[in-house]
Formats: sequence, C-alpha cells, structure tokens
Amino acid sequence: MASVALLLLAVLLDRLFPLRLPAADSGSTVVLSRDGTPLRAFADRDGVWRYPITARQVSPLYLTALLNYEDRWFYRHPGVNPYALLRGLAGGVVHGRIVSGGSTLTMQVARIIQPIPHTFRGKLVQIFRALQLEAHLTKAQILDLYLNHAPFGGPIEGVEAASWAYLGKPARRLSRAEAALLAVLPQSPSRLRPDRHPDAARVARDKVLRRMRDLGVWSAGQTSGAQIEPVVARSLRAPLSAALLAERLHQEYPRQRRITSTIGANLQRAAED
Repeated sequence: MASVALLLLAVLLDRLFPLRLPAADSGSTVVLSRDGTPLRAFADRDGVWRYPITARQVSPLYLTALLNYEDRWFYRHPGVNPYALLRGLAGGVVHGRIVSGGSTLTMQVARIIQPIPHTFRGKLVQIFRALQLEAHLTKAQILDLYLNHAPFGGPIEGVEAASWAYLGKPARRLSRAEAALLAVLPQSPSRLRPDRHPDAARVARDKVLRRMRDLGVWSAGQTSGAQIEPVVARSLRAPLSAALLAERLHQEYPRQRRITSTIGANLQRAAED
C-alpha cells in the first residue's frame, strides 16, 4: 500500500508541477558550410549563442571527461546519487550552507532549464525536477540537453558554441586538454573563462586531467602530455562569413536551428579576402 501511495503522490506532483523543457525549435540559429564550419550565427532573442548538437556529434574525449568528472554513475542512477546527496547534506549541516551539492548531471540539467536557488529548499526542488527528467526523457535526451544548454561564459551556451567561440574548432575535434577544459568550464563559467582568466582555467583543466589519470581512464603519459598544452582562447566573436547568403537562408528556414549550405568555408574566406 505504501508503494502505491508513493506512486500516486509522484503522479499527482508531476501533474501539479509539470516539467517545462526548452522548445526544440527555439534558440539561436547557425548557418554552416558544407563541412560543418559556422558561417554566420544568429543569437536568440535573449542574445544567447547556441549551436544545436547531439552527443554523437561530440568528441568521445569530451564525453569521457565530462561523465567521469561530473557524474560517473550517470547511466546507472535514477537522477540522483543518494551517497553524494548525503555527503552534501552532511556538509551543509556542519557549515550551515550547501558546500558540496552532490549534483548529478541530471540535477544540473534541472537547474539549467529552471532557475533554482542554492538553498536546502532549492535542493529539494532540484531533486524533484531531476526525477521528473528521468521519468519523461531518456538518458541520451538528458545528456543532449546538457550539451546544448550548459553555460560557458558570456552569451555562450552549449559545448559546440563554446568550442567554436574559444577554440575555433568543432567539438568533435577536441584534444584531451581541450576536452578537460570544456568539461570543467560550466562549473564556474565567469571565473574560468579561458579568454579572460587563462591561469584559473588551466588550474581547473589540470584538476580534471588528474582525475582522469587517477581513475585510470587516461594514462599518465596521456594526461601529462595534455597538461603541457597551453590554454589559448580567442576573444569571443560570432562568425560572420557569407553574411548575405546566411541571412537569406535564415529567413527561408526561420524554425531551423542548424542550416547546412553548399558553401565551402575555405573558398568563401579566400573569395572574401
């Protein structure tokens, strides 16, 4: 009877407080060359730059760094990790505030799609939303939400936009050092922005690399080689190539967020030069 009552309560709460997900056709738009290089990006009405992507289009190195650093049990837990939560709550009791949140990747997605205060009450709301996400979506869909909406500093959201903005390359071509950097950046996007705070970004990146080594995910040789790689980031700027064509395509396909043209990026740049 108790389990039935809990199930009914869960269904009732789900109906009373429905989950509101970002609309699939909302957000910014990017017009691409035929090889996937962004030609021009159009920010959404909030000024946010986001290039739609799925986990299959991202470097496995990045996914490995992200999941092992942020949430090793992502594919096994129901949205919350009881051990990590208890550890975080114990720290909160001792310090009088949330010190170690114990947030899973699903819980982080819950906070990304709905502003939730960093309080004990907020933590309960975050847990509830995480359980809702797990009930309504697959793990792949939850991961894709994170990849597209995680904050990366300034107006940049999502790993693909961050990779192009800071590194000038698609997220599918990240090195281990770059993968580690982008995996940790959403933890504190303002403090760790590599274009403004390269030293802090490097310290955080190397922490991820050491975690990969200690877990045996990457070898000592691979991580030491990655640590040698400098943190070099470009100043944030939106791509602007084949501007008139991109504008026309954007007007023709206003609800499409990723528009691939037949333009060759290198040829276009050479023609413009």
